[in-house]
Amino acid sequence: MIYTAVKLGVVLVLLIGPEFRNSVNGLCSVRHCTNSDTCTVSKDQRSCKCVQGYYGDRCDQSAHIQVNCERDSISIRALESYFTYLRVPLNSLHLPNESCRAQREVINGVAYYTAKVSKKQYLFCGGKPLEKNITHIAYSLTLMSNPRITGNIIREPAIKLDFQCVFPYLRTVSLKYPIVPFFSETVVRVDEVDAKIQMMLYTDHSYTEAYSTAPTIELGHKVFVEVMVTEPAEFFLLRVDECWATQTPQPNSTAGSVHTLLQNGCVEDDTVTFLNKSNSDFGNGAGSVVRYSFEMFRFAEEPYDMYLHCAVQLCEPEDHRTCIPNCNSIIKREAVMDDGTHGLLSYGPIKLDVSEKPQSNIVTTVVLPVAGVWTVGFFIVLLIIVAKAGNRRAAQVFS
Repeated sequence: MIYTAVKLGVVLVLLIGPEFRNSVNGLCSVRHCTNSDTCTVSKDQRSCKCVQGYYGDRCDQSAHIQVNCERDSISIRALESYFTYLRVPLNSLHLPNESCRAQREVINGVAYYTAKVSKKQYLFCGGKPLEKNITHIAYSLTLMSNPRITGNIIREPAIKLDFQCVFPYLRTVSLKYPIVPFFSETVVRVDEVDAKIQMMLYTDHSYTEAYSTAPTIELGHKVFVEVMVTEPAEFFLLRVDECWATQTPQPNSTAGSVHTLLQNGCVEDDTVTFLNKSNSDFGNGAGSVVRYSFEMFRFAEEPYDMYLHCAVQLCEPEDHRTCIPNCNSIIKREAVMDDGTHGLLSYGPIKLDVSEKPQSNIVTTVVLPVAGVWTVGFFIVLLIIVAKAGNRRAAQVFS
């Protein structure tokens, strides 16, 4: 998701930062340096340089530097001609980690050099420590070039473009006629950030319509569960450690029966299925949303209604490898660390649909056919009796 205010309103001021705005590069003609926004004259008035982002002998050509803040990635791009003018080849452009290199792309017939990194690769590519406060999270990176060495000297300066994407925590969505879903919510505090986590049940596998009241589900039908970090959106990784069902609203109550669905992030009930295992965004611990389903059941003894409880854990992006549970190894029952990144959600009641199904009509399928046979038999017997009586009368008349 692109945050328009960040992308359009802050790209050249906040997102690029003071170093980008004030640094200069590229020689120009002093007599042509009439616009202080695009070029800077030296104190002795003998030379001038173009403000970074502009180039040419008159500093009248824009590099069209753009910073794009997407839902899952951040990127910076500029015209190929800008780098060509500064004699910076594509193979020398990279992020702080030199393995994360820029690429050439053509958009609407115009060539650009682009450096793009996903949020998962942000730290690997040399991203600066995330800046967090109670309202925003900031990602900061630098696109740079290696100076070209000729013999044992360097003539051209290296490029250094600092850029930043600032993502707000809060998103407001309104509907003309709002539908309030039936859900459970908890708040987990990580450092100075209050993260909200929500659990809801959906009517089908599309996860588009949440139940607005306590759901009533038939035995054997799928129960579609979604656990999601709603604020800050799409930042923390979410891992569901444990999920279990009880007969009472209290998650740790010793009264009544308990059935375990997930334990240490791994499947305990054979009917549990995580949504789109091939899609890592919905895998357990791989993103900010976890979706799974299980088949509806009931406890052997009343009450049949159940309550669903899930213990969850938040991980920061740099912990993405350790956040995903290892369920393939034989030893998968790892101890869960007891720290402030954990929370508990309880949802319910989930009601069992005990309405009686239409059964075969015994009167129609059994009684009526049997009654029909008896009726036909009765008429046959009656006809035989009548026939015999008629024969006797005939014999008496002729005798």
